[in-house]
Amino acid sequence: MSQPEGRERAALLEGVGAELVEALLAGDCADPHAVLGAHADDRGGLCLRAHHPDAQAASLLLEGREVPMTPLGGGLFAACLPGRGFPAPIYEVRFSFADGQSLRRVDPYRFPPTLGDLDLYLAGEGRHLRLYEKLGAHPREVDGVAGVSFSVWAPNARRVSLVGQFNGWDGRQLPMRRMGASGIWELFVPGVERGALYKFEVKTAEGHLRVKTDPFAFAMELRPGTASVVQGLGDYAWGDAGWMEARRQRDLRRNPMAIYEVHLGSWMRAPDQGNRWLGYRELAPRLVDHLRSHGFNFVELLPVAEYAYDPSWGYQVTGYYAPTCRFGGPDDLRFLIDSLHQAGIGVVMDWVPGHFPKDDWALRRFDGTALYEHEDPRLGEHMDWGTLIFNYGRHEVRNFLLSNALYWLDRFHIDGLRVDAVASMLYLDYSRKPGEWLPNKFGGRENLAAIDFLREFNREVYANFPGAFTVAEESTAFAGVTRPVHLGGLGFGFKWDMGWMNDSLRYFRKDPVHRKFHHNDLTFGLLYAYTETFILPLSHDEVAQGKGSLYDKMPGDHWQRLANLRLLLAYQFTHPGKKLLFMGAEFGQGREWNFDRSLDWHEAAEPERSGLQRFARDLGQLYQRERALWARECDPEGFFWIDCNDSDTGVLSFGRWGDGEELVVVMNVTPVVRRNYRVGVPRPGRWRELLNSDASAYGGSNVGNGGQIETQWARCHGHLQSLELTLPPLGALILKPA
Repeated sequence: MSQPEGRERAALLEGVGAELVEALLAGDCADPHAVLGAHADDRGGLCLRAHHPDAQAASLLLEGREVPMTPLGGGLFAACLPGRGFPAPIYEVRFSFADGQSLRRVDPYRFPPTLGDLDLYLAGEGRHLRLYEKLGAHPREVDGVAGVSFSVWAPNARRVSLVGQFNGWDGRQLPMRRMGASGIWELFVPGVERGALYKFEVKTAEGHLRVKTDPFAFAMELRPGTASVVQGLGDYAWGDAGWMEARRQRDLRRNPMAIYEVHLGSWMRAPDQGNRWLGYRELAPRLVDHLRSHGFNFVELLPVAEYAYDPSWGYQVTGYYAPTCRFGGPDDLRFLIDSLHQAGIGVVMDWVPGHFPKDDWALRRFDGTALYEHEDPRLGEHMDWGTLIFNYGRHEVRNFLLSNALYWLDRFHIDGLRVDAVASMLYLDYSRKPGEWLPNKFGGRENLAAIDFLREFNREVYANFPGAFTVAEESTAFAGVTRPVHLGGLGFGFKWDMGWMNDSLRYFRKDPVHRKFHHNDLTFGLLYAYTETFILPLSHDEVAQGKGSLYDKMPGDHWQRLANLRLLLAYQFTHPGKKLLFMGAEFGQGREWNFDRSLDWHEAAEPERSGLQRFARDLGQLYQRERALWARECDPEGFFWIDCNDSDTGVLSFGRWGDGEELVVVMNVTPVVRRNYRVGVPRPGRWRELLNSDASAYGGSNVGNGGQIETQWARCHGHLQSLELTLPPLGALILKPA
């Protein structure tokens, strides 16, 4: 088909500058809708223009008729509809190609923007807290036409195009429009369906092409694939209304919290089926049964946001809004969470706002500039981890992260967010040598922008989702981590007590003959136990990367190692602070954790280890039952020492109070039976052994006190009455007034 004369061509391009047309044909246009789609002409009609760079001819399919379009060069075509006004009719374009093939589609450039001015304003201010409802890929109907609206933030790009299965990954076909100064690009594409793969092709200011996954993708391909998947926010039918309502009324500081930490890819696999992962739905009943039997009322999932590098365990996130597809789709994860909630089990998710990997198809230099990160590596790079640090001082970056936190709470009913590597966020010199970091504006080492971000994050979580909570994995002495923001703190609900974990494990690694010289490792934690609201972790970090399993850390022969493990767990569950135990410790797995294989469940069937697991079950159930262990857990008056100084004998004794109930705990950290050992107690009468870690049912030597014992009127430890006890070797007794 011949091209039109100059006058006709000018009429078909009326109101469109030549530079804009040239930019479109050259793949540099930031406003393709100014050229394409429906436009009023000077004759009172509509001029419809469409573009496909490889088309030889095109025609309109409108109201049952086909209207030939005039070629304008470079794959640009136009046709006039005299006497037609706005709103423009729904029409399709049929493109014909030299090989005889044709492509028929509803014109995406006929539709108005799917983002409003308020959306753009709030995003620019960093205050669009539900930005996930706007950016990304959203299946919807516009003017009665089904399709997907796509939008992405790339403020320094010269051009952004949508590429995917639906256009042969050709960046020339679907250029997006830039929404003013917001830096957001948008396009509604009819006919795209859920499950379609897509990316964004970004042309940088220097003219380089970068093909990027969607930062707001709600689903992604399994590695090594890197494409985003059209998914939408979903319409899962939740069955956990009772849990969610009760959650709003619960004060976790005065309730039990025993957390089981899980890496879904290695908790349990199907060894008879090629060692494949179990899916979210397969895991649900197994995990629920295991948690309930062991007295865990929370489960913490290592990051479930999509990641490409398996050995990162999920901590190098490449899809912040996409649950990993290793175990199923987003609704499958919702099913798992729903099942846990209906069983009375809360869900904590590890969240990673401290850094992101350098994969070139993800966030790194997203539009050709340091967009999410800092330009200066002294601010923007973690040398230890080979990752990049978010620029918390940029409104849009803060908005991306805040919106992401609320997304998991909103769309997946997550109960708690455990923020990873908080210490690395708080300090500009974290793991850096002199000269490798830049001080803040006051000359200090604190990352002021990150501190402000964490405070804003905590304010928004607690304001928008009553009953949800946040946890800081923070290893320094930074003050006020769990102090409310309005009182000058960071505002977290809980903080991991890394000091308790390090001190306790250092102590328990010692041969008992040397423990008397390190007694303060057990007692030091009580000097600061009430400065923050703590969780006592025995976490994944301590059983990986050459550190050995908890079983490996214990001294002695097999029997002594298991006895020490029972003693360690008893100490953890009776010490002030919430509890967290990494999977496998409940049965004393022998080898170090490996992310790429299942836990060694066959070991749990061994007689000695089955005794440890039975003890872990009984201890967990006892913790849930006994209010003295948690009702006043955050109150110094809920704990009292009986004797913390008997290092020569290797005995530690203390009590717990709460809601009118009391318990006494006596620990013998040596392998020697202590007979006629006197312990002062606050109440006369008969005391029961609620739990004896040395019971034969647990694999112990069955040394104890016959299940109960009467006090004697003998002053001891400041009390008028006392118990004369037989203390089992490497054992703990939990006693309660009958």
